[in-house]
Amino acid sequence: MKFSKMQGLGNDFVVIDGINQPVSLTPSKIRRLADRHFGVGCDQVLLVEPASNPGVDFRYRIFNADGSEVAQCGNGARCFARFVRAKGLIDRDVIRVATTAGQMILEINGNKVKVNMGVPRFAPPEIPMAVAEEAREYTIKIEEHLWRFGAVSLGNPHAVITVPAVEKAPVQEIGAKIESHPLFPERINVGFMEVLDSHAIRLRVFERGTGETLACGSGACAAVVIGIEQGKIRSPVKAALPGGTLEIEWSGRGTSVMMTGPAEFVFEGEIAL
Repeated sequence: MKFSKMQGLGNDFVVIDGINQPVSLTPSKIRRLADRHFGVGCDQVLLVEPASNPGVDFRYRIFNADGSEVAQCGNGARCFARFVRAKGLIDRDVIRVATTAGQMILEINGNKVKVNMGVPRFAPPEIPMAVAEEAREYTIKIEEHLWRFGAVSLGNPHAVITVPAVEKAPVQEIGAKIESHPLFPERINVGFMEVLDSHAIRLRVFERGTGETLACGSGACAAVVIGIEQGKIRSPVKAALPGGTLEIEWSGRGTSVMMTGPAEFVFEGEIAL
């Protein structure tokens, strides 16, 4: 099976053309691909499939390193856009893709891609989160400590915690415990956000099914949305992650989040699974 290795701000992907070659992925095969010692190595596997819905160009599928399928990945979407354009699967710079979370619009400009991440959803059943009423801030008890967080869905669930300094945030320990907490029936991505000024944040993200990554596009969008909702920042916002910086714009409830950032090819390869 042929593939491309790509990265967006250090968030790395195995991208597979499922249009011009037969592809049969199982959770065990995905785990093999994602393994950095015995496979290719990646945070997620991205699959390009033919469109099955009218008005879209492709189907975009995302698989975590543990083999689970998820509905959204912003960094992956940018890599997806550059992949289909570079491989001649489309000759336009504006691309519409279908995901299980809905339709996404991707716009290529050089090695950068702007992604319409859709309209954020805040209702607990839509995140999903097992609480009765929507709030701008929730609390969760982990090892006798109460953590305050905002929650939102951008096609995938996110909890965002504001911290004084991201370097000292317990991302691995607390992120893992919140990710799998019973409060979140489908698990959750956990962002630790430091506000630098009204238009800039720093962020680290523990991604469900993967662990901490160098960047998380949907996580950056979620952090900006929560920061704006809580009155801590204003659009546009530069979100600095360990792998680099994303530009995020959001005009408020009922409007789409726009994310702009780079996407690059690393190498091409072929693997027998």
